[in-house]
Amino acid sequence: MQVKIINQSNNPLPEYQTPEAAGVDLRANTNEAITLQPLERKLIKTGIFLELPKGTEAQVRPRSGLAYKQGLTVLNTPGTIDSDYRGEVGVILVNLSNDAQTIQPSERIAQLVFAKHEQAVFQQVEVLNDSDRGAGGFGSTGKS
Repeated sequence: MQVKIINQSNNPLPEYQTPEAAGVDLRANTNEAITLQPLERKLIKTGIFLELPKGTEAQVRPRSGLAYKQGLTVLNTPGTIDSDYRGEVGVILVNLSNDAQTIQPSERIAQLVFAKHEQAVFQQVEVLNDSDRGAGGFGSTGKS
């Protein structure tokens, strides 16, 4: 898949860290450190702008190390970037730890995963077909 990108940051283009990685890393586009207090959220700009092929989306997801080591995660995960969006890619980070956490300039703050999608055509009906699960949800299938 080819994705057009404008990079207005001082960071290199997003890249895959391993040959089979699913996502590319997004970096903070800031000249100074950004501190998030416990439970505080901030929009962190990346300085990149994308043009995705029709029928695809980009999903902004947390970085597992940042979440585990610092308690920082993406608030609206996964955040969806639609193929017709042309604005700057931003990441809403939230600090779920008990301590202030700091993001350094150019730090990797999230990952971006690309996926194909379809748009649904809704067919209004009066009754849905039965299934084994039925209306059971929110833990109805048990813990194991």
